[in-house]
Amino acid sequence: MTDHYQILGVAKNATPEDIKRAYRRLASQHHPDRGGDTAKFQELQQAYDTLSDPQKRAVYDTPSRPSFGPANPGFDFDSIFSVFGARFAQQQQRTQHARMTLWITLQDVAQGGRRPISVGTQQGTMTVEIEIPLGINDGDTVHYARIGPMGMDLVITFKIHANPKWQRNGLNLTVDYELSIWDLILGGETVVQDIQGTQLSLTIPPRTKPMTVFRIRGRGLSQRSGPPGDLLVRVQATLPDNIPQNIIDAIAQTRNQ
Repeated sequence: MTDHYQILGVAKNATPEDIKRAYRRLASQHHPDRGGDTAKFQELQQAYDTLSDPQKRAVYDTPSRPSFGPANPGFDFDSIFSVFGARFAQQQQRTQHARMTLWITLQDVAQGGRRPISVGTQQGTMTVEIEIPLGINDGDTVHYARIGPMGMDLVITFKIHANPKWQRNGLNLTVDYELSIWDLILGGETVVQDIQGTQLSLTIPPRTKPMTVFRIRGRGLSQRSGPPGDLLVRVQATLPDNIPQNIIDAIAQTRNQ
């Protein structure tokens, strides 16, 4: 039987505060996000889940075999308790959760769908398949029933890598798009891409100012139910390397008027 007290490094008469302090210290050392061992972290999580709950702790502290009088030769108490012990273990297994943090990209958020991941166990790693919900937010937690180690439920907290190109606000995405100063002055048609790589036509009106934001509805992030977000294109002005002298002279005359 796993010794939860030994795992947390506390005495059997430890107070709830002692248990909490020990768990926080060890979890900080072994958290997978900080390079710790996932199996060790899950072991700590299981020990803390058991000892921090008064009812679970009372069951855990109860001897597995109560005291009886002289054994009745007509019954095999070892067999009886092995059967009930196995059933109790199965019930506990169903109620326990394996927890992990999974880092994904903004493209994963946009695409969603099923993907295989590796889950650390005491015996090594196992591969399971999960579904990433469309439009999931950073820090969201998703419960996957009975796909974890030993048939436990798998609870995943999703973390999303920052993306240098796309800025997210809910389901809306903002992207900077460079155009020459002449395109902004004269206007015209240009092509932009959404996060899925789909090419979209965008009309630039004449005399558009730099940092103007154009909204393309429905081309942001999708979600399981409800309308998708919008794509916001923020235009930036670029200057050509060689500007004809006559254009420079004309600009100078305009500025002096």
